[in-house]
Amino acid sequence: MSLFGKLFGTGGKGGKSATPQEAIQRLRDTEEMLTKKQDFLEKKIEHELITAKKNGTKNKRAALQALKRKKRYEQQLNQIDGTLSTIEFQREALENANTNTEVLKNMGLAAAAMKAAHENMDIDKVDDLMQDITEQQELAREISDAISKPVGFGEEFDEDDLLAELEELEQEELDKNLLEIAGTENVPLPNVPSHSLPARPAVQKKHEEDDDDMKDLEAWAAN
Repeated sequence: MSLFGKLFGTGGKGGKSATPQEAIQRLRDTEEMLTKKQDFLEKKIEHELITAKKNGTKNKRAALQALKRKKRYEQQLNQIDGTLSTIEFQREALENANTNTEVLKNMGLAAAAMKAAHENMDIDKVDDLMQDITEQQELAREISDAISKPVGFGEEFDEDDLLAELEELEQEELDKNLLEIAGTENVPLPNVPSHSLPARPAVQKKHEEDDDDMKDLEAWAAN
């Protein structure tokens, strides 16, 4: 069995391959495992560095061995970094492929549903239905116009005839007024007296003025 077969659990010939979701999850598990190993190696590197510094002057041999182990751990850490980058790239590509697969699957379902919805539809029947709706709308508008139009309220009279009759009435009224004015000119007026009228006595004139003042006063009080 290959390394990827062991990693993803795929069998040999006839073996059932993992689903995209299973493969993505296993890649994430592998990333988590390698990340933990990174943390372990970083701690080991730090420990070997402390050991080398501690024995640098006292035990040079022990210090050199610590530095050698530190180098090996650093090499492993670099290899894990590269492996993590590769796995991350593969996981992202697989996630994108899985997303595209789901999108295409849903689009196919939507297309099938739309086809089923239109299966019993005939474009000619749709056109006929829309034409019937348009005709009914026009009929409804004509009925509304007919109902709102006044019937029997002066529509049978000619407006020009009415204006002519109005002018005749106005002319008759004008002629009547002119005749009344002409008749008043023949009525004899009284002659103006040629002599002056006698003046009223002063006492009577005084009483009349007093009476006028009293009337004015009473009128003011009444108001």
